[in-house]
Amino acid sequence: MTTSDLEQFAAWLEELIRRRGFDIDSPRGGGKSRLADEAGVHRAAITRLLQRQSMPDLETTRRLAHVLQVPVREMLIRSGRLTEEDLPLPSPAEGARPAGADGTRHLTLEEAAAGLGVPPEQREMFMRVAGQFLPDTAVERRRPLASD
Repeated sequence: MTTSDLEQFAAWLEELIRRRGFDIDSPRGGGKSRLADEAGVHRAAITRLLQRQSMPDLETTRRLAHVLQVPVREMLIRSGRLTEEDLPLPSPAEGARPAGADGTRHLTLEEAAAGLGVPPEQREMFMRVAGQFLPDTAVERRRPLASD
């Protein structure tokens, strides 16, 4: 990690923190404390990062990513700790929906059922029920279920 990596990462993170509604600019805004509380980290870790004194450890990075609604992968790459080659995205599975506008690839209902361990004989029912909770634009056209 270079000083430049820390500076670039901290500047990017500052802007992200502000966009997420944390007031980190005014002394009494409480944004640093609120961010630390929501992330479950020490306020000193936030302060050291924003003052460009040190990069957060992996657990702090993971917790900040969750609170700031950013993939951990993006945080690690932007921090300069890892590269896109170090953390390649998985190849899309056969029939998987393409990546969304945010770059994340969404699971198909079939992948979700398999990943959750739904027994094969119950997967059609799982997909039918789970599909009802997805917006029409998010549900791929599926093959008709055996009972249709």
